[in-house]
Amino acid sequence: MKKILAFSFYLLVFTCAFAQEPAWRLDTNVIDLGDQTMLHMPPTAGAIGGEGIVVLGQSFDTATGLLSTVITSFEPGEHWLKVGEDSTLLTVNDVEGVDTTSVEIKDITPILRQPYTFWEVFRWVLLVLLLAGLFLLWRYVWHPYFVKKMMQAGETVEPEKLVPPDVRALEALEALRMKKLWQQGRLKEYHTELTDIVRRYLAGAHGINSAEMTTGQTLDAFSASQVCTDETYRLLRQMLETADMVKFAKSEPPAYEHDRSMEAAVEFVKELGEQQLPQDETVNGKQ
Repeated sequence: MKKILAFSFYLLVFTCAFAQEPAWRLDTNVIDLGDQTMLHMPPTAGAIGGEGIVVLGQSFDTATGLLSTVITSFEPGEHWLKVGEDSTLLTVNDVEGVDTTSVEIKDITPILRQPYTFWEVFRWVLLVLLLAGLFLLWRYVWHPYFVKKMMQAGETVEPEKLVPPDVRALEALEALRMKKLWQQGRLKEYHTELTDIVRRYLAGAHGINSAEMTTGQTLDAFSASQVCTDETYRLLRQMLETADMVKFAKSEPPAYEHDRSMEAAVEFVKELGEQQLPQDETVNGKQ
């Protein structure tokens, strides 16, 4: 009977200890100032926070199903890293200073300028001559030839048909999708082109000069417009803030975030285009 009670006690202790073990893990709890460590956790573990803790980037491992987050700190001392409702202590060691009194300071060596070689000068002269030759060839040969042909044929150049701003934006988004930039690791280029398309659409369709505004200014201007709804505001904010994280914070969101931003941009343009459609039909009906 005593053996059974002892076994039950140890089983209960082991179960409680296992149940309290967090679902996430940290590579190391001690780093030097400015060094990095990796936090591995499920995507549902909760938000990451903590005073003095800086999140540098994230990546999702489809094999293990874990979300890996690179963190660092630029403040020496002990910091509590919070993951959801759990927390752990991260110790940041200060870097020892350099004794400048024992270092001999020397003057900066001036820059030595080397004379230009003949070939360095010649290639620029050759380039100028080539461009001048192409200009003269176009001005006095190709251009008069095509003008003469058009006059003989009696052809006229028709003005380009106007394309609605939402159609033009959707075509540009589809062209960007086909480039597959983020699949090639060109994340900053992908999100820059994506936001530029939406910003040009806002300027052309709704008079919001987003290209000259920050993300916050763009959201404020759009919120004050008559076409803003809760859904379109949410789509625009999600896309712009994700792009800012990639372009300025050098973050690497999970793969699904890139496609999510593209779908948000497409849905944003479509919804605003549908709002414009009844107005256009009314104007045409009056005409």
